[in-house]
Amino acid sequence: MMRVYAEGVGLSGPGLDGWRASLPVLTKLQNHVWAPTRVPPSEFLPANERRRAVQTVRLALAVGAEAFAAAGRDPVETAAVFASSGGDGETLHEILSVLASPHRELSPTRFHNSVHNTPAGYWGIATGSRAPASSLCCHDDSFAAGLLEAVVQAIVGWCAVALIAYDVQYPAPLGDVRPLGAAFAVALVLAPMPTKAAQGSIDLKLQPSSGTASTMPSTGLETLRQSTPAARSLPLLAALACEAEAVVTIDYLADMALRLDVAPVSADLMSELDGVGQAAR
Repeated sequence: MMRVYAEGVGLSGPGLDGWRASLPVLTKLQNHVWAPTRVPPSEFLPANERRRAVQTVRLALAVGAEAFAAAGRDPVETAAVFASSGGDGETLHEILSVLASPHRELSPTRFHNSVHNTPAGYWGIATGSRAPASSLCCHDDSFAAGLLEAVVQAIVGWCAVALIAYDVQYPAPLGDVRPLGAAFAVALVLAPMPTKAAQGSIDLKLQPSSGTASTMPSTGLETLRQSTPAARSLPLLAALACEAEAVVTIDYLADMALRLDVAPVSADLMSELDGVGQAAR
């Protein structure tokens, strides 16, 4: 069992326009209303890079910036794990279309946007971060793989680590072979020790799969969870939003699962952290 604390959350998805705005939906105070995922341009990038940034980059930067703002941490000093089940769909489609045409001159911009660690590179440009950054892919289990990697890094290095997971659709004909749901991205800033920014604790255990992954009560959110790999995070996000004890199971590989015991940060612990802060001043 490994314990980390979620300090900041970023979220972007259909009808989920940011973490704070999505809390009423995740806590079932409001019904989920489907709307296209809003993918804003990143204000952190220089103008040239902003024009070149593709959808995966804009999503990753948007949720990452939201999570770090909530955590109150400096991304320059914080390692990050980027996880996605594939690359930028539109970019891959354009590259393959050019290669299948008589005129096979490929744009360098298209090429560098096709690389799996492109969002990590843009993140370094946007934030000035020189901290380690990993980019991984594990098909439908990419969020679980990214979460496991981020938690291990946080525990072993005894430092905060950000997880940024994202997925976008492929256009046809790629989308016919690899259908994905709506664009979705999530970011979590995880720390191995509690701080005043902590929104909840997560105890992670890797165990054999029982075939009973956690689901969402909303039909729309459950469809999203099943169709977009990064949205496998939704039951964990709902547990953090509800600020109550919960057990979340996320499938990982063919025969494994992540068991996540989520709990709110106790009032006694927050009082203790307040005391430590006052003593330090």
